[in-house]
Amino acid sequence: MKNFALLGVAGFVAPRHLKAIADTGNRLIAACDPNDSVGVLDRYFLDAKFFTEFERFDRHLEKKRRQGEAERLHYLSICSPNYLHDAHARLALRLGADAICEKPLVINPWNLDQLLELERETGSRVYSVLQLRHLPSLIALREQVRARAGRAKVELTYITRRGAWYGVSWKGDPAKSGGLPTNIGIHFFDLLQWLFGPPEEIEVHENDEDRWSGFLALERADVRWLLSTRYLDLPQVTREAGEAAFRSITLDGEELEFSSGFTDLHRRVYEEILAGRGFGIEEARPSIELAYRIRTQARSAPSAERAHPMARAR
Repeated sequence: MKNFALLGVAGFVAPRHLKAIADTGNRLIAACDPNDSVGVLDRYFLDAKFFTEFERFDRHLEKKRRQGEAERLHYLSICSPNYLHDAHARLALRLGADAICEKPLVINPWNLDQLLELERETGSRVYSVLQLRHLPSLIALREQVRARAGRAKVELTYITRRGAWYGVSWKGDPAKSGGLPTNIGIHFFDLLQWLFGPPEEIEVHENDEDRWSGFLALERADVRWLLSTRYLDLPQVTREAGEAAFRSITLDGEELEFSSGFTDLHRRVYEEILAGRGFGIEEARPSIELAYRIRTQARSAPSAERAHPMARAR
């Protein structure tokens, strides 16, 4: 049994981590969040120490480190706001623990190098949660892509509704979240490169606060992509069903819809990390670099061939 702590336990994604820690037979010794609405802990870990102040959380874990192997922290799960991820990963390394960090590992790619140096200095690891790589339907698609000849025509659409709160929160501040390409799109930019190889050409067609679209020429595919948090962008059938998100990939006109099963992969992520097979800094780097390039790319007027069907011409 390993000892875990969790930063950002009041956040949206934290329950998936709590469940994964419990389901893999481990224990949570401490959790921290400036917000104290954390009753979710009672479902999994009644005895976990809870802190609203990061400094006291740090002090507690340092005390545990000095109490020996049975008491020290082994893994720090990071579900805090994006701009804090690398600082919190550094805390894990300094405590002699491994970090398990939600996407994105960092907002700007140059911050990865410091984490690599700290890994070498401490011998601990930083793991990134790239759960889509564990989805069986996408693993099968990757095998199909590797076996085929020629370039694929791909359309990726990810629409997830967000209310007015989203823009007011840290997620609506690009300096803290990286904006939609990094906060919402990072998994999909990882997925696209994992499936089809590195980018050769990048176009950005829309860069609104709540919708981005563009074109990527990857090694094995030409990709039209769209990210949106607009409720009315959801397909009507999705809205009528009361569902909050629509995720779809079409490959040469054939659709692979992967909305189901997307949120149930964290246990698999944890199992792989505990077995020493998790995805580390270098696996996370391509998607972080691509999202950064998309955020900083000058907008291009889309051609009819390269524009996503929902994209607007400038």
